[in-house]
Parts: sequence; C-alpha cells; structure tokens
Amino acid sequence: MSGEITHATIQDGWFREISEMWPGQAMTLRVKKVLHHEKSQYQDVLIFESTDHGRVLVLDNVIQCTERDEFSYQEMITHLAMNSHPNPKKVLVIGGGDGGVLREVVKHESVEEAILCDIDEAVIRLSKQFLPGMAVGFEHPKSKVHVGDGFKFLEEYKNTFDVIITDSSDPEGPAESLFQKPYFQLLHDALPENQWLHLPLITKLKQDCKEIFPVAEYAYTTIPTYPSGQIGFMVCTKDATRNLKEPLRRWTEEEELKLCKYYSADIHKAAFVLPNFAKKALDV
Repeated sequence: MSGEITHATIQDGWFREISEMWPGQAMTLRVKKVLHHEKSQYQDVLIFESTDHGRVLVLDNVIQCTERDEFSYQEMITHLAMNSHPNPKKVLVIGGGDGGVLREVVKHESVEEAILCDIDEAVIRLSKQFLPGMAVGFEHPKSKVHVGDGFKFLEEYKNTFDVIITDSSDPEGPAESLFQKPYFQLLHDALPENQWLHLPLITKLKQDCKEIFPVAEYAYTTIPTYPSGQIGFMVCTKDATRNLKEPLRRWTEEEELKLCKYYSADIHKAAFVLPNFAKKALDV
C-alpha cells in the first residue's frame, strides 16, 4: 500500500523484539497497523497498533509499554515507592516520557509537585498524540515537565525530593548512565527520605545501592510483554529504620479498587517475596 509505514523489526505482520540482553528468546506481537516511526535525536521510536495488546510503544526495538498491560508496571513502579514514604510531597520521575508514572503519582493526595525529566522530547510528544491513556499524567495541574538529561538534572538538586522514580529504558544508549554507581549517589544526595529505582541488572546494582543506601530491597511485578513476563524494582531509602516490604501508607480496599488495577497493600508485600534461587543470589 502506498504510503504505508514499514519498520525493520516487522516481518510478515509480526513485530519481533530480539536483543542480546535476553539471549535465546524473543517477544513477538501481531501488528494491525504501524501508526508512527521516527528517529529522534536519541533513539528509534516506533508506535504501532497491535491486534491484541492495543497500542505499543517501542524504543530502539524494545517494547516499552502496551495498552493492555502497562498498568501492572506503572502502578508497581510508582506505588511501591510512594506508599513506602510517610508523606511524599515532592516527587521526581526520571524517564517515563509516556506519562504513565505521572498518572499514578498524582493519585496520592499528599503530592504537591510531580516533576518529570526525560531526555527525549519525541517520547513525550508522541505519547500525548498516540497514548492518551498514559499521557493523561501530563495534564494534571501538579505535573511539570523538564526535557533534559536526568543525571545532569539531579546534579543541581540536593535534599529536594521525597521520592525519586527512575523509569528508564534499558541500560544501553541514552539511559546507560542511569544504571551506574555515580547516579545512585546523586539519587541519595537528592533525597531527604526515600527513593525508588528500577534496576534490571539486579545483583550488581543491589550491591552498589547497598553501599550508598542503608536499606535496599528488590521486588518484582508480572507483565506479559516484558522479557520472561517479569520486571524487577530496587526500592531504596536513606532511613535505616524503614521496612520497605510493608506499606507505610495504604488506601482502603474501596480506594484500591477505584485507583488501581494491579497494586494493593497485599501485592506490595508479596512483591518482595522471592523464589529461592533469586533470594540466594540477592542475599548481599
């Protein structure tokens, strides 16, 4: 068809996510229509309509979110941190250009300001255009957006934020600096109380975090369109007395059902219960 958008990852009507970061396996989704493709200053951005997972955002050939299951990631990356803090007022989101984390952050009435810092304006712009269910987070009056490098942004702030959520892409390309020890130190210095960090390189990163934060715990969520159906989170705090495995604040059951599709106080606690092989590897 004339004018139809094509992409190297799509063959015979199927998108294929193949990466050395998860060798020997691949994720495939059937494509209904490619909605947009561009190469931004930092990465390859692809958005397509799938047959069964709604619209899909892909950065550098890796699935970032789908409309079908994004809530399981967005809710957990946000509320594990937010409900581990006694009174989060000022929140920083590094990455998260689709707006989904902002959408979840502002559900907390204590929040006075939620700042999102993403290096790539294209992700923000295209999410507003094609992913309105997530980008609704940008429309909240408590939300502010800064386009720029999260590492450099944090260098300017000390003891500023109650919660910092790092919702980055994988540790290659523009997000690479967000997975290195100097970044964890910046997070520590910018936090007066609590921090959340998403870390796929679990064991090494937990060791790095524990050298900087007195408490660092690993949790995970299930999400079908991420490699192996899971993704992990590091939750860290500067308060040595804090038990991150128990929510410090919680909604009523009625509020949970209204606000969340995935997260609950019970899920919060369960997310830190690891199978033995993982528990043994992370006992650092």
